[in-house]
Amino acid sequence: MLTDRAKELVNGADEKMRGSVSYLEEDLKTYRVGKANPSIFNGVMVNYYGTPTPLMQVSSVTTPDARTLAVQPWERSLIPIIEKAIIDANLGFTPQNNGEIIRCTVPALTEERRRELIKKAKAAGENAKVGVRNARRDAVEALKKAQKNEGMSEDTEKEAEAEVQKLTDKHVKAIDEVVAAKEKEILTV
Repeated sequence: MLTDRAKELVNGADEKMRGSVSYLEEDLKTYRVGKANPSIFNGVMVNYYGTPTPLMQVSSVTTPDARTLAVQPWERSLIPIIEKAIIDANLGFTPQNNGEIIRCTVPALTEERRRELIKKAKAAGENAKVGVRNARRDAVEALKKAQKNEGMSEDTEKEAEAEVQKLTDKHVKAIDEVVAAKEKEILTV
């Protein structure tokens, strides 16, 4: 039976590991995979009265069809600024505006670009795994310290360590599944 302190350390590690998986999921959403997805613009910053502001905070982004993104700024004066921000973000498409709405047509992916995206997704997955393993290492160190300095029993420490390892395996498997799903999405023409 785990003590409250051991449970606290295991739960802390679980939270950090979950954070790594969530970050990976959010990061992979920003990949342009040939379909229009408003989250492609998550990293686009617009110079809004001298302050770098996320595009989503100065406009609404919709997908009128599977290959088009429509950006409707809250203020008309932002249209040229948003256009420049989209071009500067180097997302691979050219914005066109009609004076009210900025439209971006998402081009189909080339085979080379698909391979690049898969490589990038796998690298992001590896980084997420590093985050999970770092959380495991920190938890194991904290458990050993608790055994040494706080009088936690060796059995409790070993049991908590095994629990942390189970969590690590579970989150690494989740990361592999997320990356595999993204890879499948990228390869779908």
